[in-house]
Amino acid sequence: MDKSDKIIVGISLGDSNGIGIEVVLKTFNDRRMLDFCTPVLFGTTKIVSYYKKLLKLENNIHGIHSLDKISHGKINLLNITKDEVPVNLGTATEQSGNFALQSLSTATNALKNNSIDLLVTAPINKENIQSDEFSFPGHTEYLEENLEGKSLMILMTEELRIGLITGHIPISLVAETISEELIKEKVEIMYTSLVQDFGISKPKIAVLGLNPHCGDKGVIGTEDDTIIKPTIDKIKESGKLVFGPYASDGFFGSKTYTQFDGVLAMYHDQGLAPFKALSFGNGVNFTAGLNKVRTSPDHGTGFDIAGKNTANEASFKEALFTALKIYKNRNEHKNLTKNILKVK
Repeated sequence: MDKSDKIIVGISLGDSNGIGIEVVLKTFNDRRMLDFCTPVLFGTTKIVSYYKKLLKLENNIHGIHSLDKISHGKINLLNITKDEVPVNLGTATEQSGNFALQSLSTATNALKNNSIDLLVTAPINKENIQSDEFSFPGHTEYLEENLEGKSLMILMTEELRIGLITGHIPISLVAETISEELIKEKVEIMYTSLVQDFGISKPKIAVLGLNPHCGDKGVIGTEDDTIIKPTIDKIKESGKLVFGPYASDGFFGSKTYTQFDGVLAMYHDQGLAPFKALSFGNGVNFTAGLNKVRTSPDHGTGFDIAGKNTANEASFKEALFTALKIYKNRNEHKNLTKNILKVK
C-alpha cells in the first residue's frame, strides 16, 4: 500500500485518568500496526508522555499542531489544548472529563471535515463529561447529533452482532418506547449495515421479545403479541429475513444466535449482558447507521486498574481492525452499487 493510501484513523483518548491512553499506546507499541493505518491521537504531548514513562513503553510519538501535518508511518498526536490537565489515576475529575470532551469533539470535527477517515473512541466517564456541549448518555447519541444518519449501537464479535432497539434509557421507559415505527427503523439500519458494512447479501436477523417468555400469550404482558410480532410479519412482507420474537434466555442458552447474522434486543441489558458474558474483552462497539465509521472497545474507563499496567488492549485493537474492515467494505459497496443501471 502506498503511504498516501493509508487509512487515517482518528483516536479520541477518553478520560485521561482511566485506561484509554494505556490501551491505545499498547496497541501501537507494536510498530507493525502502522502497516495497516495511520493513527492520529487527539490529546496532549504531556499526558501521553506521562503514560509512556509510567508504563515503560517505547512509542515514538509525532506531535503535530494541525491535521495537514499528518505523517504516514508514525503515531501522530494532535495537541488539542495548551491547558494543564493534571493526571489523577483512577479518579473521575472535572479536568479529565473536559479533556475527554475536547478529544472527542476535536476528533468528531476532523471526521466531519474528512481530515480523518474513521474514528475509534477510548472510554469516557458518562458523568464527568456532562456539560453544555455534551448532554448525552453516551458516545452513540453524541455522534448521531453531530453526524448524518440514524444510529444503531451494535456490540459485535466475528460470531455475534447484537443491536439495540432502545439504547441508554431507563428500564421504566422501555415498554412505552417500543413501537412499530422504532422496530422498523432499527431493523432497516441493521439490515443496511449488514449488507454494506459486512458484505452479507441476504442477512438473517433475529428480534428478541420484550417480556419474559415473550409474554406467554398475554399472561406476562401483551407487547410481544400486539406490537413486536405483527411488526416482524410486516417487515417479512418486504422480503427481509427477519424472525422472532424470541425469548432472550432460551435464545442465548440454546445458542440459537449462531443461526443469525444479526440480533436485535429490545433494551440495553437484554443484549449487552449475554454479549459480555460470551465475549467480554474481545468485543467491539460499532455505531451503525451513520455516514461515518466509529468503533470502540467493549469496556469502560477501568478506573480500578488505571496506571497499573494491567489493562488488556485486545478489545481496542479489535475495535481498530473492525473499523478498518468496515470502512473498506463500505467503500467497496459504494463502488459496486453507484453505477448500477436503473430499470425503467
